[in-house]
Amino acid sequence: MKALQILLVGVTALSGCTKKPEVSAMKITTDTTTTVKQTTADSINYLALGDSYTVGEAEPSDASYPHQLTNSLRSYAGLNVDYPTIIATTGWTTQDLISAIAASSINAKKYDFVTLLIGVNDQYQQLSQSDYQVKFAQVLNTAINFAYGDTSRVFVLSIPDWGVTPFGAGQDSIIGPQIDQFNAINKAISLKAGVHYINITDISREAATDPSLIAPDGLHPSASMYALWVSRLEPIVAARLKEK
Repeated sequence: MKALQILLVGVTALSGCTKKPEVSAMKITTDTTTTVKQTTADSINYLALGDSYTVGEAEPSDASYPHQLTNSLRSYAGLNVDYPTIIATTGWTTQDLISAIAASSINAKKYDFVTLLIGVNDQYQQLSQSDYQVKFAQVLNTAINFAYGDTSRVFVLSIPDWGVTPFGAGQDSIIGPQIDQFNAINKAISLKAGVHYINITDISREAATDPSLIAPDGLHPSASMYALWVSRLEPIVAARLKEK
């Protein structure tokens, strides 16, 4: 999970081969690997909040779903979207994301749209679902505030099911139901808030029979899987942005 124009918070990542994600010391860095498009008065700015699934762990930065979404919005929807600002680091729980946002330099800023994908590390670390419920609601409210208080500018993605990956080591019958429980929480909160909710968990489960959807680390999505997420997300985002 890396980024762009960007305000990428945190750098050291879970390799995907360790059994316990470690949260790295937080710092703000700029990705110098990507040429940044100059912001213009009519450009659309985008904030992506999350964890390893947002920075595209184990894949190049431009393979991450925020980058692929940006490119798709430009190429197919003809929208002048800036490279995304990303606050995400591998291993982050919902509380880690909340803390990172609070410590970042973007709190006074607003964005034309925001994506949010968080919770897999709450499940992985066996944190309580009741705590996740409270903290997900908190970070979602923050996302809405970043989007000018407009719920239609916020897009929540469901948590992928890592139980079907090689890293899951055949525990999919245990991990899958737990992922569903966490997703039931974030979906209910999202729908109540009136934001867009995009289910990509079913796509992640296709990796059970399609190894090309898994990154080389045996855990995270490949660029091909992120492309499938974007194919579901981009039309919804484009339709909203064209209403502006």
